[in-house]
Amino acid sequence: MVAVTPQDDSRLRYAWKACSVTSLGLVLIGIAGSTLNVALPTVVRHFAAGPTESGWILLSFLLVNTATLVLFGRVADLLGRREVYLAGFALFTLASLLAGLSPDVWFLIAMRVVQAVGAAMILANGTVIITDAFPPERLSQGMGVYIGTLSVAQLAGPTIGGLIAATAGWQWIFWVNVPAGLLALGWGAAILRKVPRGPRRPVDAPGNVLLFAALSALLLALSEAGSRGPASPVVLAGAGVFVLLVPLVVLAERRASNPVLDLRLFGGRLLAYANAASFCNALARSALILVVALYFQAARGLDAFAAGLSVLPVPVGIGLASPLVGLLGRRVSPYALSIGGATLSALGLGTLMLTTDPATPYWVTGIGLFVAGCGSGTFLTGNTTQVMAALPSDSLGVVNGFRVMIMNVGIVISVGLSLSVLTASVGPELRAQVYAGTLSALSPVAVGQLMDGFQRAYAVLFAVAVAGALLAALARGQSTAESRASTSR
Repeated sequence: MVAVTPQDDSRLRYAWKACSVTSLGLVLIGIAGSTLNVALPTVVRHFAAGPTESGWILLSFLLVNTATLVLFGRVADLLGRREVYLAGFALFTLASLLAGLSPDVWFLIAMRVVQAVGAAMILANGTVIITDAFPPERLSQGMGVYIGTLSVAQLAGPTIGGLIAATAGWQWIFWVNVPAGLLALGWGAAILRKVPRGPRRPVDAPGNVLLFAALSALLLALSEAGSRGPASPVVLAGAGVFVLLVPLVVLAERRASNPVLDLRLFGGRLLAYANAASFCNALARSALILVVALYFQAARGLDAFAAGLSVLPVPVGIGLASPLVGLLGRRVSPYALSIGGATLSALGLGTLMLTTDPATPYWVTGIGLFVAGCGSGTFLTGNTTQVMAALPSDSLGVVNGFRVMIMNVGIVISVGLSLSVLTASVGPELRAQVYAGTLSALSPVAVGQLMDGFQRAYAVLFAVAVAGALLAALARGQSTAESRASTSR
């Protein structure tokens, strides 16, 4: 039995306090996004926004947030994680206040961009702060609680958004973030300790610009592919710009003395396969909630609130599995947890694929959703712990930024891919009814055709989840010490 020293006890108390700060940040950003998703029609009606402006209210945040994650991971490595993390809270809170005062839709979009920058500063460093704070043998516990807060946002966000939109007005969709942001800022300033900064080195400006442009072009193409089709000029232009910029990014980063994206850190087997598995899990997890919500509305005729309740087994599964798996992490390796979680996700999706029918009892669908949610919670805890425990401390920020960016790209792809596969089974004239959730009342024959689309969509997500399990199995790399030695060479 190993004796616990007062120093160990003090470190653990601080680690849990730091975890409360980072978890609060994750809940704040998650709820802010999910409330707007539900209340977007209210905002659109207020500004009489057209399709382009309506899309950019959401897309602007996702583009800027994803494209700046690596930048702020690198900046925090150099300037201090505590300082960058707290600055992110301040920026996100200020942008939320100003968004509620927007005189027109384009000012609102600009504030969404500022929100995205603040969110990137928070997301790129939350996992790093936990990794620094927890002893290695307790890291999986802290990561389990942190990941579990994702389910809090997914559970509370839609309900809060619908309630605010119906009673308080669209401004409060943004203003509700202000007191929460101030609380998080004050709590973080009181709790988080300063971490020694790395050596003062210039930021890789050319690499940042090229990386931002490449990711923006890719995400724009992916987000437009579902609605405009893969052959549309916008999609082709975005894909073309991305293809042209990728070699330039690689060349610039190889020549830079202090690259924002050190390609040597991603050459190891563990990081390559673990990040690829994370991408697959994000794609399957994000599209699942979207597809199931459309299933209950378009095929079974439920309203939006009832459909939202019907998908709750997914976040409930994530919320239950993550902290429980964190406790198991002291006895089970993160590698085994990653494989087990990815396999559970595939099992849940396989159940949904085989039972797709309007007459399927809800308890069958609910079991499939719950198993898939438990799988995602298990995978996220194991995969995140595995990646963060295998890195040199001076590169935690940039690699974590890259890890979150990979998941965000998976989320973007999931929307366009799942909608394209789903609606391909019905004609163009019926697709609007699918998105509006009114198809079941208009055409029972079309519902039968749509079932083929749902089955194919579940089949694609099942295949992606299986690929994620295989990639997780391949992510058995070097030990932490060996990994750090190899990246220093």
